[in-house]
Order: sequence, then structure tokens, then C-alpha cells
Amino acid sequence: MKNIYLPMICLFLFCACNHAQNNGRTKESVTQQDQKKEPTDPKETEVWEPEPKKISFDKNGIPSDAIVLFNGEDLDAWESAKNEGEPAKWIINEDGSMTVKDKSGDIKTKQDFGSVQLHIEWRNPADPRADGQNRGNSGIFLQDRYEVQVLDSYGDNRTYANGQAASVYKQYSPLVNANRPSGEWQVYDIIFHAPEFDSQGNKIKSGTLTVLHNGILVQDHVEILGTTEYIGWPKNVAHGKAPLKLQDHNDNSGVSYRNIWLREL
Repeated sequence: MKNIYLPMICLFLFCACNHAQNNGRTKESVTQQDQKKEPTDPKETEVWEPEPKKISFDKNGIPSDAIVLFNGEDLDAWESAKNEGEPAKWIINEDGSMTVKDKSGDIKTKQDFGSVQLHIEWRNPADPRADGQNRGNSGIFLQDRYEVQVLDSYGDNRTYANGQAASVYKQYSPLVNANRPSGEWQVYDIIFHAPEFDSQGNKIKSGTLTVLHNGILVQDHVEILGTTEYIGWPKNVAHGKAPLKLQDHNDNSGVSYRNIWLREL
């Protein structure tokens, strides 16, 4: 009988001893972590490398790492959105701005982009030409499908809130109406993080938009629900980098743009 039980007793004692040792190591490591000392030397929390890249600014305040999309002189960075490869037909003005040429169609950048920081300035005509959605209507489309609305929303030009200036069209109303009077230049500074899709075309991460209108936060890191549709629900078809598009709303809007640049993120 002793010969039968002796190996079993030895095995039990070995396992128990091994468990105790492992448990002791676990407790010891937790104890060491709990007792980690607060740094007493400021150097212990300093990070020196990598050093952030230095940039500079030109006379117009454009950062040195920006891609200038419109410098007031030509439309070389743009093409027709309807007929790819055809020149953009919008009007270049003497003051270094460009104006939508009515019924000439949308224009888009020749270059595709992902996540970006975008600076763009726009202006509605000083004398309003219509009301509601037809008063100075245009739009800025990130990746050709996510619209930040351009509209004359100053004063009493009432329209649906998620379609007024600085809205993420049909998805998010601006936090406040920061419009300047008709005829004055408006500024959008936009932070856009593109959505992500897996290899099967499923969206795994939504895009986001942050918008400052004339220096005022009006969209605070909102989650893009999908394409900004005029009719219907947002769509989420997989895509990669795509152009920046400016809209010709076909209503004699008279909207002008200037000082367009972006930084790839």
C-alpha cells in the first residue's frame, strides 16, 4: 500500500509547493508595483527624444509643412469634379480670391487626402440674392463625401439648424451661430480624422470633425455618421484617401473662397 500512495503524495506536495511559489511571486510583484516610489528627481519624468519637428510661418501665416491649395493666382491644384481631368472653371478675382462660376459644377483637388487640418476662408455676397438654403449656399466636402456647410446664416435667414453654416450637413447643428455679416470674410479651421475600414469593407472606426468658425468652436470632435446625404440616411461604403471638394450649388450663390491650405495628419 505504501508503494502505491507514495508517488501520489509526492506529486501532490510538488504541485502545492509550486503553486505557493508562483503565488508568492505574484504577490511580490504586485507589492513591488504598489510600493513604486514617487519620483523625487524632475529628470525622471522628462522626455527629450524624439524632439518635435520645427516649423515656420510665411508672411500670410501659412505653416511651412502645409500644402497650399489656393494661393490667389491659379487653380492648378483643382479640377472639375464632374469631368475628371478637365480644368476647374471657377473665377479668379483680382483680390486673390476665387468665386463659384454658376452652373460650372463642383471642383475638387487633384490630390487625395486622408486626415487633415484644413484652413479655408469664404464669403457670401454683400447683397443677399435669395433666402433659406439658396442664400450663399456652397459646401466643403472632406474626402469628397463629408460636408461642412457654407451658407449665409447671418441675421434672419432661417433654415433647418443642421443645414445652416458650419453644420455637418444633416448630422450636427453648430453649437452657436458665429456668422459675420453678409459680405465679410468667414474663416473655418477644421480638424478631420478619416474613418477606418477593415479588409472586408466594414467600418471599424468612425471619422470625426472639429470645426472652429471665426475662431469659435462650433463642432466639438463629433462622430461622422457616414456620408452627408441631402435625402436619406448616411452611407458607409469603404474608401481610402479622396479629394477635397468645393460645391457649386447651381443657384447663383456668388460664394468666394481664399487662403486654402491644409496639413496632413
